[in-house]
Order: sequence, then C-alpha cells, then structure tokens
Amino acid sequence: MPLYEITPNSFRPIERSSFAGLGVREREDLQRLLRTQIGVLGDDLYVLTEEFGDWEDSRRRIDLLAIDRQSNLVVIELKRTNDGGHMDLQAIRYASMVSAMTFKQAEQIHSEFLGRMGYPSGESETRLLAFLKWSKPDEENFAPNVRIVLVSEDFGKELTSAVLWLRDHEIDIRCVRMRPYVDGGSHLIDVQQIIPLPEAHEYQVQIRKKEQAERRIRAERYDVRLEFWESLVTICRSRQTRHANIKAGSYHWLGASSGIRGLGYNYVIVQECGVVELYIDRDLLPE
Repeated sequence: MPLYEITPNSFRPIERSSFAGLGVREREDLQRLLRTQIGVLGDDLYVLTEEFGDWEDSRRRIDLLAIDRQSNLVVIELKRTNDGGHMDLQAIRYASMVSAMTFKQAEQIHSEFLGRMGYPSGESETRLLAFLKWSKPDEENFAPNVRIVLVSEDFGKELTSAVLWLRDHEIDIRCVRMRPYVDGGSHLIDVQQIIPLPEAHEYQVQIRKKEQAERRIRAERYDVRLEFWESLVTICRSRQTRHANIKAGSYHWLGASSGIRGLGYNYVIVQECGVVELYIDRDLLPE
C-alpha cells in the first residue's frame, strides 16, 4: 500500500523508491543500522553478532545472529532486492549450522562482537543473562529452536510460496518487508511483517495445531490397519490358505484373488464391522 501525508486539503502521496535508487547498501547501511536497532523488525530480539561464519569448510556468513526472550537463536538474512533472491535457502543452511550452539559459545561470540563495537567484552555474559532474565547460564534450555527472519525490499512469489510451505511444516520462518520512500530530502522506510500477518498469526497457529492433530490421527489409523492386515496374513500363512501370499497394506481394504479368472475378493474393515466383497467380471469369459 502507498504512503500518504495528510494535508489540510488532501492526501499527498509519498514517492516510492528503492534501496538501490537511494544508494542504500546491504551490509554498510541496512545491516549496520539494524544491529543497533533490531526492534525495527518488530520482534523482541537481542543481537549476538553480525557476519557470523565460525565453521569449517564454508565461507558463508550470517548477516545478523540474535536470540529472542525464549532463548531461541534467530538467523536474520538481509537483501535489498525486490524478490529476495534465494535468501530462504541460505537462511535454512545457516539455521542448521548454528542449531547446536551452546550458551558458552554464544557468550564467546557475543564477547568478540562487543569488543568490535567498542563495548567492554567482559560484559557479554551479564548482558545475555539480563536479556533472558536468567540468574545463571542454563545450557539445557538454551537454543531449543532456531528461528529465521528474512528482511528484503520485497519478496517474489517463489520465495513466499516456499516460506508458507516451511511454516506449514513447523519451521518458524518470517518475512519482513522494508519499502523505502522519498519525501523531499527525507528517506522513509515502511516496515511490515507480511508472513505471517500479525493479525492472523494466532488463528494460523490454531489451524496448524488442528492439522497436526488430524495428521497424527490418520497416521495412527494407518498403523492400526497395517497391524491388523499383517496379523490376518500371518494367520493365512500358518493355515496355508490361498491368500497366504497377500501383501498387507494400510488402507481399509485388501484385495485378494479367488483363483478363478474374473472373480476377486475385497476384504473391507470399517470402524465397527468387517465386510467381504465379491467382484465378478466375466463378460468376455466362456461359462
């Protein structure tokens, strides 16, 4: 949506711009500003470090690495493009790389970051504990999950489709759009979380929980049916019946041959009973 200034007589549109058009750079400008004002993204976060890449056999670096109040690690990826590029894939890789980070490692990383920023590096543990409201380090409860925040001027359909799919599969990934505007000599930024929409977040959480419960019920039903058919086939084999070689499945029915062409059986189980169906297809067969 466009931005407008309210004047006494009209809504005056604010000119839409781009980071490239304004000469705003990704690392030197966006990243530099966000590392000191991470609250602009709308989350209650604390920055651990920037340009993090402390792993072997890889030259990749996380733009910003933060933690939230629940002690989850938060990977923040920045782009100044209008489609986000492949930042979702990058962020997933980074999330997997930091997923095993301990509190001690986070404290050391933050100590080095504070030193580079001109703050006393010895304050790193105190600052982390104060943000988390912990009295002492708790390795067992540190970084139970890794969240992902993607920040870009805009996002393409491929990226948003991938993000929605990942969220459906319980990956905490979000998209925050930062659109630049020009108003005379001033540069303005409109910051909006577009996935998930804040007003729809709680509803989506409830829907996701319902879908997860339904998937569990379906999986349990499949397991019960498979166990039943396997038991039945085992009995058939022990008695050497014509159905001894049937392959058990997880559906509510199981097909079997009668030994006569054009005749077949379907064994069917439903919640309270079982049925045997006989299929006859002998139109082209001589009697």
